[in-house]
Amino acid sequence: MKAGLKNAGMIGAMVVSWSIYYAVSKVMVAATGSPFLAGFLLRSAALLFLTAQLLLDGNFRRLFHQGKAVYILLLIGLFGFLLDVFANLGYQGGSLSTGTALLKTDVLMVNLVTVILYHKKLYLSDWVGTLVMLFGVLLVLGVDFSGMRFNAHDLFFILSAMCVTANAFIIKTAQERYREDADMISYYNNFVVLVLFGFAASFAGDLRLPAPGTLRGFWWLVLLGGLAQTGIYFFYYRNLKHYEVWIVKLYLLLMPIVSCFIGVTFLGEELTMKKAIGILVVLLGAAVILLRSRLHREENTPDDQLRHRSLHHHEHRVRDLRR
Repeated sequence: MKAGLKNAGMIGAMVVSWSIYYAVSKVMVAATGSPFLAGFLLRSAALLFLTAQLLLDGNFRRLFHQGKAVYILLLIGLFGFLLDVFANLGYQGGSLSTGTALLKTDVLMVNLVTVILYHKKLYLSDWVGTLVMLFGVLLVLGVDFSGMRFNAHDLFFILSAMCVTANAFIIKTAQERYREDADMISYYNNFVVLVLFGFAASFAGDLRLPAPGTLRGFWWLVLLGGLAQTGIYFFYYRNLKHYEVWIVKLYLLLMPIVSCFIGVTFLGEELTMKKAIGILVVLLGAAVILLRSRLHREENTPDDQLRHRSLHHHEHRVRDLRR
């Protein structure tokens, strides 16, 4: 019971952290007029929290003793930066509706990688639940399906979704093969993205302090965004270690629902009938996924069968010795 509540709490905290970061990032980009400067400021604030966390845990020195694992940590940071840059490039010349839809295709990409490369079995109900949730998310986000037009700039959205997908599996590899914990991955990821955002902002001529009075409570919002980013690192990476990547990605489809309520409560946005229907559709798709164990009888994998036979043989040996 306690384990179930803890897992639910980790999932919920991940979704809430990502939703808050998304909302704050949107406000910061509008206030600064530069996605690069906004990204630099938010990652700088996250660096403060991540550094404090490592110092309090006594793990700060471990940053400088990563050995060969440092290469995969730097790679994670590079992909973390590219997914933001490609999305921004897409929004510069592409369609907002088309881009929003294409960025969410990372869920389908993760499913395909799970099946093709990792040889995991996904049932028809898993695919149906995924598609239903994805459709609901697009409704919540207010995507105008009639106004969707594809142009060359929209390819950047696909590249961004590919980077998101690749990064999730690279993080999973760092955890399983290199035994890296979430805190080391978080720090390196944030630091690399921070440096790259700094270079990009400087190159674009945006690396400057915001003008006084730009936005009331500006620096408090920066700190809130940095704290939310830290929360993403903390909960998202730990959930990736505990669950399959495709499961974590499906849970993240709940994020637009939380973002919607944040927008209505704090940003003056309207909860339309279309968004309300979208929320119900997302929850319906999530219910299909959550019921997979009842809809399908799980088959034991060869490894499970081998472990079962070994245990059965061991029990027989113990009985013989007792005789």
